[in-house]
Amino acid sequence: MGLTKGSVGKNAVDTGLEIRRRSPDDRVVALAGNPNVGKSTVFNALTGMNQHTGNWPGKTVTNAQGYCKTNQHGYVLVDIPGTYSLFAHSAEEEVARNFICFGDADAVIVVCDASCIERNLNLVLQIMESGARVVVCVNLMDEAKRKKISVDLTLLSQRLGVPVVGTVAKKKRTLKELVAALDQTIDTPQRREPMHIPYPDAVERALALPEAVLERGNLGRLESRWLSLRLLDCDKALTRELSTYLGTEFLRDEELCKAVDEAWEVLAENGIDSEALKDLLAEAAVCHAEKLCRGAVVYGTPTQYSALDRRLDKILTGKVTAYPVMLLLLVLIFWLTVTVSNIPSGWLSDVGFWMLERLSEGLYAIGAPPWLEGVLVDGVLRVLVWVVSVMLPPMAIFFPLFTLLEDAGYLPRVAYNLDRPFHRCNACGKQALTMCMGFGCNAAGIVGCRIIDSPRERLLAILTNSFVPCNGRFPALIAVLTMFFIGFSGGFIGSVTAALLLTAIILFGILATFAVTKLLSVTLLRGEASSFTLELPSYRRPQVGKVLVRSIFDRTLFVLGRSVAVAAPAGLVIWLLANVTVGDMTLLSHTAAFLDPFARLMGLDGVILLAFILGFPANEIVIPIMLMAYLSNGTLTDLSSLAATKDILVANGWTWATAVCVLIFFLFHWPCSTTLLTVKKETGSLKWTALAALIPTLLGIVLCILFTAIVKIIAF
Repeated sequence: MGLTKGSVGKNAVDTGLEIRRRSPDDRVVALAGNPNVGKSTVFNALTGMNQHTGNWPGKTVTNAQGYCKTNQHGYVLVDIPGTYSLFAHSAEEEVARNFICFGDADAVIVVCDASCIERNLNLVLQIMESGARVVVCVNLMDEAKRKKISVDLTLLSQRLGVPVVGTVAKKKRTLKELVAALDQTIDTPQRREPMHIPYPDAVERALALPEAVLERGNLGRLESRWLSLRLLDCDKALTRELSTYLGTEFLRDEELCKAVDEAWEVLAENGIDSEALKDLLAEAAVCHAEKLCRGAVVYGTPTQYSALDRRLDKILTGKVTAYPVMLLLLVLIFWLTVTVSNIPSGWLSDVGFWMLERLSEGLYAIGAPPWLEGVLVDGVLRVLVWVVSVMLPPMAIFFPLFTLLEDAGYLPRVAYNLDRPFHRCNACGKQALTMCMGFGCNAAGIVGCRIIDSPRERLLAILTNSFVPCNGRFPALIAVLTMFFIGFSGGFIGSVTAALLLTAIILFGILATFAVTKLLSVTLLRGEASSFTLELPSYRRPQVGKVLVRSIFDRTLFVLGRSVAVAAPAGLVIWLLANVTVGDMTLLSHTAAFLDPFARLMGLDGVILLAFILGFPANEIVIPIMLMAYLSNGTLTDLSSLAATKDILVANGWTWATAVCVLIFFLFHWPCSTTLLTVKKETGSLKWTALAALIPTLLGIVLCILFTAIVKIIAF
């Protein structure tokens, strides 16, 4: 028999993640839980500012570590991705399972939602079954009280055999008992008896065969019963992890393999195959959770429990009202973004360009050569000021609005509403969430595609995310709409009209998303839509302060930082093209003339097409580049009046048809450099990155050529 002491491999507890202890005596605690249970709020409250983030080795899955200290111990808390089960179906769930089972954590805090604790106990039971030390944190007790749900924490603790603590994580004082329970768990010298979920008789008899063999081996921290279940699951990804943890020879042991084969014979005799086994295991866990909660969790009457949620869902997810409400919210968000962002954008622009003038004066005073002022001030820094002043205000407005909807529980309803059309495209309803994130920034939307379990469907979402315009394209779209289709009346009517037309353009982008997704799913990325679990969380009052901090620091500044990094070298290139002459023309004019014949086929001109190419680092500078080229200036040019801008454009041959083609190409062309860098990072593939640029560009070119041809035919 090969299952002997010391058979656990040398990499048994090596998940590759570097745990940053402050002291050798610090304990490691994993923070686990379903999505939308307030796990990150608990983590932030316990660790404060003592945090740092990174990626799990080999995966684009974010991890966060934080530190907290009690009178007894120092703790390194690892905030693992939200998961519904240890049966992993995505990279995030796989990371969560591996860290819980093989990550050498001294304990696991499992955060549950007090208003749906019976469902959350499924994960608690699975983690306890694996043999981990568990503290159950029943969070959102205030939400449960609002819904007339009472939880007997003491009775639940007695039945589970582990500490069960109630918290309201946004109120830090309620976490004192949780920390005390953690200290008590860590200081308990003996490990408790693992939780045993009762399974059907046939499963229990099959389970006993490998379990009897495993009990004689050294399993590290794993329990023999849990490991027996996993060996019967035939999960290839988990088998690889077990081979690392226990050693390849351990799992190939002759007696163990024979016991597993005999177990499957028992299951087969009772008509149980692998899929049926998974269903039986899941059903047993659900039934046991229900039994544990009986009498410990008391719900109010049907008229009390979730009455408000049900009324809201009738409107927000109803067959008749769901789509109109979504459309109205979209118009409202764009109207607020368009209306409010103009003021801070103007301030930032004024301050930034005033500082550039002072810098120019300073360089002149010290006798710096003119080329240095041109490269530094008129090139690099001018583009940076432009990108920041145009890009930052809309993002600083859009992302908080988006995060407020997310925090209130509405965005999962959007995914629910759009699941059917995405399913018809052989895609996943979660793509709706990533598409919504793309309105703020396509790079952020592509990072958000991690929530999609299927690799095929994740690629579909990544390749089509840029079909919805990010807020970097909003100012240019609004400017063209205003100059050629709305007029300069301004005021409330003008801003509402701009928001409505912008919404119409975006709806066109959404329709294109469905069409291209369907085309890819029957050609390059063939496959059927997979099923997925989508929880509709309770509606909650958003935590405005935390929403602002999270949206600005985690999203806005992150995206802005990436954009600034690529805008600086672009400013240098633009200045050189506009100021280096060959013959009697600048390089900019030569290049525009070269592109002009093809651009005319698209209803554009060489200057417009070149502006889009040079605007690759940031869409915000496309129109200023056009004006620079039309006016033959050596620096980016912006006019304070849209009327004056329109006069210049019309004088250079623009018509309403040109404006339409510009709008089409703004909607469908290559993503910005920040987005493509994110695609490369997320996919790890130059091929998919190239396709992410090529697909929208080809669509934009084809649509522009078709529209131009139709206009010419009608005019003829």
